[in-house]
Amino acid sequence: MPAWETPDPTRPTVPLDPLLPVQLVERRGDWGHIRCANGWAAWVDGRLLVAVPDDPPAGGDPGGTADPRPLLARVEQALAGYRAAVEGLAAGATDGEAFEARTRGLRIGLVVDGASTWVYDPQEGRWLYGDGRRLSPYATDRPVDGADDTGRAPARLVAPEGER
Repeated sequence: MPAWETPDPTRPTVPLDPLLPVQLVERRGDWGHIRCANGWAAWVDGRLLVAVPDDPPAGGDPGGTADPRPLLARVEQALAGYRAAVEGLAAGATDGEAFEARTRGLRIGLVVDGASTWVYDPQEGRWLYGDGRRLSPYATDRPVDGADDTGRAPARLVAPEGER
């Protein structure tokens, strides 16, 4: 994710690593001032932050009961559709405008790390954590605005290394 020293696009700094835990410290419009787990701070496009309410559920979490197979099948179908659109664009069968129209609104997300998975459910606008047997709600992609009564997940507070 791109990052800036100040909420000014002319002052870029080192981009953030994918899936880096951060704490949202302040919001200014679409800008988010974040503090990384290592204590480094920067400004980012706050619209791209994903609220993470908790660590992944423990393996024996009874709250996680959703069967992962239907959602994984939908991810496969969406990815196949995207792949077909890319193939058409690469082969010259479609132009950039047709490609954009075909992929508009498409959101796919899947991270696999050994037995752990994080699957994005675009119908619900949230990420789910899975252990192969069940899925449990993990995070929402709805904006974090600090309001407790909106049904949105709060931002996860991450203490810098050495302060835990």
